[in-house]
Amino acid sequence: MELDFIDNVNEFGENMVRLYNFDMAEAILFRDLIQTVVIEKKAKLNLAEVDFIAPRNCHLIMGLFKEDEGIFTLDSQTFYCALTLSGYEEMLRRIEPFCTKETISHRYLYEIDNPTDLLFAPAGTW
Repeated sequence: MELDFIDNVNEFGENMVRLYNFDMAEAILFRDLIQTVVIEKKAKLNLAEVDFIAPRNCHLIMGLFKEDEGIFTLDSQTFYCALTLSGYEEMLRRIEPFCTKETISHRYLYEIDNPTDLLFAPAGTW
């Protein structure tokens, strides 16, 4: 699984943090990691420290917040995924189809009015 940041993906100046180049086994590992670290332990999860994730041009830190804010950054290199407990539970529901069969489809992991989306795409495309 690889992690990168793509700036200005459309005419609205929106951006995306993308998790891509993975199979069903890694989708399961990612889902279980969010469940264990973020939801159960209520700890921060730095994806750059996960052995099966290769950060390309950014880092992503996931953690619980009081409101669903989505992804934000101060420097376009370190990104923070700020979601509530229910926001992360919804993310797990969005990841689940990738854990039951191999696919090349893609899915955004949250629906928040935010300039930076989080794309989950095994083949890397959207």
